[in-house]
Amino acid sequence: MEERDILQELRRKERERDVILNSIHDGLIAVNSEGMITLFNAAAERLTGLPARQVLGRKVEEVIPGTRLHLVLQSGQAELNKQQELGPTTIITNRVPVRNEDGEMAGAVAVFRDISEVKALAEEITDLREVKGMLQAIINSTQDAISVVDAGGHGILINPAYTRLTGLTPKDVLGQPPTVDIAEGESMHLKVLQTREPVWGVPMKVGPNRREVIVNVAPILVNEELKGSVAVIHDTSEILRLTEELDRMKRLVRRLEAKYTFDDIIGDSPAMQLAVEQARRVAETPATVLLRGESGTGKELFAHAIHNASRRRGAQFLRVNCAALNDSLLESELFGYVDGAFTGARKGGRKGLFEEASGGTIFLDEVGEIGLNLQTKLLRVLQEKEILRVGDNKPISVDVRIIAATNVNLEQAMERGNFREDLYYRLNVVPIFIPPLRHRQEDLPRLVSFLLRKFNQEYGRSMDTVAPEVLEILRGYRWPGNVRELENFLGQAMINARFTETVLRPAHLPPLGRGDYRGTPADAAAPQAALRLGKTLSEAVAALEKEMIAATLRETRGNKTEAARRLGIAVRSLYYKLNRPRPD
Repeated sequence: MEERDILQELRRKERERDVILNSIHDGLIAVNSEGMITLFNAAAERLTGLPARQVLGRKVEEVIPGTRLHLVLQSGQAELNKQQELGPTTIITNRVPVRNEDGEMAGAVAVFRDISEVKALAEEITDLREVKGMLQAIINSTQDAISVVDAGGHGILINPAYTRLTGLTPKDVLGQPPTVDIAEGESMHLKVLQTREPVWGVPMKVGPNRREVIVNVAPILVNEELKGSVAVIHDTSEILRLTEELDRMKRLVRRLEAKYTFDDIIGDSPAMQLAVEQARRVAETPATVLLRGESGTGKELFAHAIHNASRRRGAQFLRVNCAALNDSLLESELFGYVDGAFTGARKGGRKGLFEEASGGTIFLDEVGEIGLNLQTKLLRVLQEKEILRVGDNKPISVDVRIIAATNVNLEQAMERGNFREDLYYRLNVVPIFIPPLRHRQEDLPRLVSFLLRKFNQEYGRSMDTVAPEVLEILRGYRWPGNVRELENFLGQAMINARFTETVLRPAHLPPLGRGDYRGTPADAAAPQAALRLGKTLSEAVAALEKEMIAATLRETRGNKTEAARRLGIAVRSLYYKLNRPRPD
């Protein structure tokens, strides 16, 4: 081969070498035995910012800041994985000596790459690890139980609060389906994964101990892609404790405030609208009000509404059931007593309810059951606006409005001498007659709708409406117990319905009224038990009385006022008979 051909072949191979070296992503710098740069590829140009034509043939230490190739050439020792700052760029480099076939130093080569991006990624990973650690610490320190599943529904994270609440460990849950912790109810994780919508306030029972909890679950969406769901689980035992405490406080405060307003009175019938209009008008005045109507018509509701619509609404509202106490106890409750007024009296005496309610309103329920002696003292309050504590002769002025209520026929009571005529006229300043339910049956649909909403909340049901046949049944009954009986009746019907049912149907209804009462043979034979031989007349009469009271209370479903009416006795007499020891 001619010399020219050999030269051309060498140049071709050199061009091929340059193409290969310039296509490499890593920078390459080579020096000869004298430290002169003999190779400087395109990546080296990019990373150093120096063109090859300016550095080739020059001493490496003169043109490359911080280079150590000349030192490697002198020592013959390689330097591997060394980090170096090359202007604004951070590189990692390997510097190795090059020897000829005789082992003599022929030069040195540096292979290096830009690690600025890798360094930034490493710092970002470090930051992410710190964030992850912080989030993990936050999740582990919260007192709310947290459960996380992936898009397939398998557990991927729980916190210590979850373990404390459910009794399940990570080994029991992680990698398992989302139903593994549910003792009662359906998986909200699965529901959220299916719908991609959050759910809130779902009750269920979890863990082997069937702990009652409330669950909030939300989907985990990253760039609109579903990655899983996260649940926050609240232990309801603390909620129940706080609720009970709140209820207890409400019971204490209830005697000091009126809960209802005229907006809470349900009724569009003319009779009910007339009663409401009368009550609205009298509320603005200081006049004494007498609420009249059968048991269960809503007299207490009217009393609350009148107080809340009056100028006294910011003051106290006290309710007293006059039929529940005998005269002596009722007197001490209403008027108070001084120290030593009677055996067992509190040291230092005690204020009565008239004094406590001064500036506000006192609601005397079942006022027709007050005895004649106490009626005289009540008359003094109405006439003189003053009271006498039990055991004292010093009058105390009181500023109190009286709202009274009764289902007793006071006119007949006056004729029999059981109620003072002067007290009657003092109480009967503004009488308001509240109609019984049988006289306003057009209000039944609204009342039923209201009671359904109430029982939905109390019993955890979702009853939307009642079947037309149910309304027909309700309209065909006279409701001797009025709205109270309707409430009791619908409450039993709701309990009879299944949890998932939304329509109240005739099949859910309990027996309705006395006409549907079906006693057992034992009930039918009960009065005969009082007539067994071997008893004295007084024992037989007492036994018969006991059995009649028990049977009447069963018929009225425990309504003592209605039972007393049917038995033809005063409510106080019924309370006395119930509490009196009886022979077997």
